[in-house]
Amino acid sequence: MKKLILSILTAILSLGALAQKDNKVTIGTIDSIQSKILNEQRKIWVYVPSSWNADSKQRYPVVYLLDGDAHFYSVVGMIQQLSQVNGNTISPEMIVVGIPNTDRTRDLTPTHVDADPPFIDSASSKTSGGGERFVSFIEKELMPRIDSLYSTQPYKMLIGHSLGGLTVMNVAINHTKLFNSYICIDPSMWWDKMNLLNTTKKSLREKNFSGTTLYLGIANTMNESMDITKVRSDTSIGTKHIRSILDLDKNIKDQKQNGLRYESKYYSNDDHGSVPLIAEYDAFRFIFSKYRFKLSFKDFTDPTVDLVNKFEKHYQEVSKLFGYKLYPPENMINGLGYECLQRNQYPKAGGLFKLNVDNYPESFNVYDSYGDYFLAIGDKPKAIECFKKSLSIQENTTIREKLNKTLQGK
Repeated sequence: MKKLILSILTAILSLGALAQKDNKVTIGTIDSIQSKILNEQRKIWVYVPSSWNADSKQRYPVVYLLDGDAHFYSVVGMIQQLSQVNGNTISPEMIVVGIPNTDRTRDLTPTHVDADPPFIDSASSKTSGGGERFVSFIEKELMPRIDSLYSTQPYKMLIGHSLGGLTVMNVAINHTKLFNSYICIDPSMWWDKMNLLNTTKKSLREKNFSGTTLYLGIANTMNESMDITKVRSDTSIGTKHIRSILDLDKNIKDQKQNGLRYESKYYSNDDHGSVPLIAEYDAFRFIFSKYRFKLSFKDFTDPTVDLVNKFEKHYQEVSKLFGYKLYPPENMINGLGYECLQRNQYPKAGGLFKLNVDNYPESFNVYDSYGDYFLAIGDKPKAIECFKKSLSIQENTTIREKLNKTLQGK
């Protein structure tokens, strides 16, 4: 394949790009699934990383996003920024599945209420309480469909805001292992006279949440006469929303024995509507705080630095956190290999290309790159062997020409 000699900054990872066709920028596809559990057709919005293709063996964690049509664009953009753009490896590349609503109150509430003033009246609450069926739809119908269509890893994340945040807490508490991590944003814990909040307190004391991560974002929904200290002891109905969330936060922090990995933040300058974007960003930084692989100038210039060993150790540690085997992205290693090749760091380049061959043995591109390395060090027989292996996986005009040229020059 064409060599991309990258600068140190961009060699870390090739820039991700949105799909472009017919002068349009597309960030995902709209699919649908006929749900027997909900007895209706449900649309789903799906984003897959630009590095994905049907023949690739690279697999990705999956984000399931409630109120999907409202938050899809921002969450997809954020994940791209943190996992691809400018060579970022702050988070992994991930598939995003947005779940738009049909009957929001029905699906995102765990119990039925006749009314719950001041937030919901009797007309709005008629269909409430279908949350468990909705969770069953996600677990038994939606997840298997996504796993059958895309290259998914077992790692899953659930994100929800407001009533979606209430659903996140319901799943985190009552279906804990359904997801590995949860982002709960300004949840409606006031629902049903704080019924779920009271259940949550008991579960936090009694259950084991090891291997589960939760981030809670809290918006400023108080009037100007109130502050974060005063509101805790307030009893007015207007502060019930934030009081219930602060109570949840305190109870989670008090139960440190249950193994839950937890962080929360109060956003004094954001209200209920503006808080999702900044809370999601902070949540990604927290959840994936140990994922990022940091490179220094010395890694490229010092021949004594074992870059392959550095990668292997890092991804061994990250694999333990995620609960499955992770490999450094193929594109990243490929770009670094060519960077080292350009700098005449041949042992380092060879090690990186070999690492890609070991991790992605069914990729035609890794053998082509490894062949370029052997050409660079003058080992034509090995280069020919690599080019032939690449072509046996996938025919490519450029590689075929390169092979013929090498054969003629033997």
